[in-house]
Amino acid sequence: MTVHNLRERVHKQIDRLPDEFVEQIADFVSFLIARRKISQDYADWRIEDWQEFVLDQFFQDDDEVEYSINDAKEIYRP
Repeated sequence: MTVHNLRERVHKQIDRLPDEFVEQIADFVSFLIARRKISQDYADWRIEDWQEFVLDQFFQDDDEVEYSINDAKEIYRP
């Protein structure tokens, strides 16, 4: 199947879908475009660069959230 034929089939299928599905497809396409742009922007990053980035994000002091046992009891109700 060629890309052109695939595009035609997808267009026909989308035309028959409910609006809520079309909105979800549009969201997914936006996600794919953003992911590709991010991938291109960071294509030269090595695994060590990503590890350092993640650790920096993980150990930020301003993101501390404290929970009490009462908070946990309120959320967990068997």
